[in-house]
Amino acid sequence: MDVPEYHLPEEAIAQVPVEPRDAARLLVALGRQVEHAHVADLPEFLGPGDLLVVNSSRVVPARLLLRKATGGVAEVLLLEPRAQPPGTWEALVRPGRRLAPGTVLFAGTGGPPLPVLEVGDRLPEGARLVRALVDDLNAFGQLALPPYIRTPLADETRYQTVYADRAGSVAAPTAGLHLTEQVLGQCSLRGVAVAHLDLAVGVGTFRPIQDDRVEGHTMHAERYAVPASTWAACQKAERVIAVGTTTVRALESAAASGALEGRTQLYIQPGHHFSVVDVLMTNFHQPRSTLLVMLEAFVGPRWRELYQVALDHGYRFLSFGDAMLVAQGGSSD
Repeated sequence: MDVPEYHLPEEAIAQVPVEPRDAARLLVALGRQVEHAHVADLPEFLGPGDLLVVNSSRVVPARLLLRKATGGVAEVLLLEPRAQPPGTWEALVRPGRRLAPGTVLFAGTGGPPLPVLEVGDRLPEGARLVRALVDDLNAFGQLALPPYIRTPLADETRYQTVYADRAGSVAAPTAGLHLTEQVLGQCSLRGVAVAHLDLAVGVGTFRPIQDDRVEGHTMHAERYAVPASTWAACQKAERVIAVGTTTVRALESAAASGALEGRTQLYIQPGHHFSVVDVLMTNFHQPRSTLLVMLEAFVGPRWRELYQVALDHGYRFLSFGDAMLVAQGGSSD
């Protein structure tokens, strides 16, 4: 099938998050009718028998701005630690062509240059192997905001969910950025159960599909872990509401593989049978993204109508933008 595209005006891309978190708008399409609400209203659309599942992965400060011994600037984006050899990571480095294997990069701390890491061999898809020369590389890093966000973030906690607890993601599970303790508490008061899982969001989230066809794209791998208690709750729930595409990917990976944790390259595209998730809360995604492909798999071609409604009504798009709440298949009627 063709890669899903639409025209996203530059002015529709949110540069800063709204305050408070749950003031974000929520386009609701649980039936044939479309409703306009706010995330603070989410509990009104849920009730007893529903299970709200969130991704509690915490974003790590994975972007390192370092220098070569000659003074030249280098940027390193840590992707994932490797089990062996200890202290090694997969990373993206710039300028890659000028950083030969064996190059040591330093932190400019105002005193003597501190060696932080050594650049190693080239890996597939443009990544590099790097070796830590300090105990904690993240101590020298900063949050890696998506490339389309050009406004500095005044408060870095706004790129973390309020329930984030397990470090490991390069990017935030952005649908969850809207949730507050108050919204979650109101869900619980309405008889909605809340469960957690962990999927380490990788940089592949930002990579557009380069192939002309959806099927030609190679999906990136991510680590996931679904607690047994969360999986059991999914089996008992009348409806499973996934907060974010990363939650969908973790749950559907567990269903497809039979393993509650591991690494997944599951590529959810039209034709996928959703075994677990009934309702999805998600942000509005970039054209030509695998996240948009997943949305089309979930609601069908109706996504185009919903996105046009959102654009016509001034919704804010992408990571710091507004959200939508949609039923699997596009309608529960």
